[in-house]
Amino acid sequence: QVQLVESGGGLVQTGGSLRLSCATSGRRFNTYAMAWFRQAPGKEREFVAAIGWLGHYTHYADSVKGRFTISRDNAKNTVYLQMISLKPEDTAVYYCAAAARFATPISLTDCEYWGQGTQVTVSA
Repeated sequence: QVQLVESGGGLVQTGGSLRLSCATSGRRFNTYAMAWFRQAPGKEREFVAAIGWLGHYTHYADSVKGRFTISRDNAKNTVYLQMISLKPEDTAVYYCAAAARFATPISLTDCEYWGQGTQVTVSA
């Protein structure tokens, strides 16, 4: 079992920045690919970014390329999502997920474990 706990969400103005963290516990964090998804009200959960288990490979949704950066620290069992130049359309609950293998993109069904989510709200 892998437990995931997101933090770092909040309210920010357009153009602002936030860094989300996903702390994990359980076994073999460094063998999982990690991903961030988000879900806005009334919309389906969508892929945001993914990173391979060593951090060498990353993949981003087109909507966040150049603004979001995913990274991981295997010594701390933590994955991060640095978000800059935030827009109102980035408003959503952001979820951390763990997948057995890296893919481009990682789909919802690829993910074995999920966090509870953290709210990000970007005001206009």
